[in-house]
Amino acid sequence: MLVEKLQDAINEQINKELYSEYFYLSMAAWFEAMNLPGFANFFVVQAQEERFHVMKFWRYLNDRGGRVILKQIDQPKVDFSSAEEIFELAYKHEQFVTKSINELMDLAIEQSDHATRSMLNWFIDEQVEEEASMDGILQKLKLVDGRGHGMLMLDKELAARTFTPPTSN
Repeated sequence: MLVEKLQDAINEQINKELYSEYFYLSMAAWFEAMNLPGFANFFVVQAQEERFHVMKFWRYLNDRGGRVILKQIDQPKVDFSSAEEIFELAYKHEQFVTKSINELMDLAIEQSDHATRSMLNWFIDEQVEEEASMDGILQKLKLVDGRGHGMLMLDKELAARTFTPPTSN
């Protein structure tokens, strides 16, 4: 059984992951409105990943005898000035999530909860990938200055992204 402090912190993380899903869907909607379906696809897939993260925490809480308590999700930003702005925001958001996961790990260490530490290791590794992905695309957008053929090439590249749930939960 989880200590209440860890259960509460994991519930907070579930809320952050749900917000992430919502935030990325908002970005996808903006790209759809801009007629950039590949960019939209990238963020739809990103939202699917966030839902997977939610459910990973959900299952863990239930497996440990805890209780999932859902909270209100804030409305995400819906208006953006450019693709570059969106990826800057997404990169900063992933850094925020990384900080939150690290704080969860600190709490698990403080509580000597080895099972939670083991579960969180997956998320720590995942966050390295998440930040690198957002930053990588942001750097490409800066190279093409958000215009012309470069944008079309990136749109085509991002259209190929699919969500494949990891085999190990």
